[in-house]
Amino acid sequence: MRSFPLPIALTARLSPVVVLAAAGWALSSGPMATSSDAADEPTGKTKPQSASAPSQTQAVKTYTEAPAPCGSIAEKTVNSLVPKAKTAGKEIDSTDSKLRRTCSWNALKGFEYRWLDVSFEVLESDEAAERSYQGRLEDKSGGGAVPGLGDAGYSVVNLTTEDKQQTREGVVVARTANALVIVTYNGSDFESKKAPGAEEINKGAIKAAKEAVAALEKNRS
Repeated sequence: MRSFPLPIALTARLSPVVVLAAAGWALSSGPMATSSDAADEPTGKTKPQSASAPSQTQAVKTYTEAPAPCGSIAEKTVNSLVPKAKTAGKEIDSTDSKLRRTCSWNALKGFEYRWLDVSFEVLESDEAAERSYQGRLEDKSGGGAVPGLGDAGYSVVNLTTEDKQQTREGVVVARTANALVIVTYNGSDFESKKAPGAEEINKGAIKAAKEAVAALEKNRS
């Protein structure tokens, strides 16, 4: 079998990327405590409320940590989307694995190359997750909503060409409560230099995203 050099863009992807993630705790303020002796005071002479009463309620987080991403996709799905890949996948190092975790699968079968990434990101609140979700969509025009995928889901497919080699990549972003699921799936054929069809890539990315969201939702607090 002839060997073909990988294009620069794909070669760069083969190096693990350290994914950074960070999130903080959000506190919700409760009402200030009032004196229990107020009822015993004469009319019009109640004790003043304490201005320094501490909040007793902490914001509830549906998800407190990211699940294991390499176990979120069924082996048969990995075999289908990334033929010849090790089904166990490879988890990318993270600065905080409770809040951000990513797993990658990639392989070359003959001249056909496929790459799949699945990431989980846990944020401090539903509002923060929604802001991050909307921000990710700003640079992903041309896609569309994915009904029934978490609280909100979106997919987009793009075609790039470098040194006459085509690569088609699909990205799916989904939000469920205070967490995000990001799936990236791409492919190339190094013999024909053509990319797989948009429908194939889009369906594959959505299938992986549905399994990842289901794995996340098993970890609801």
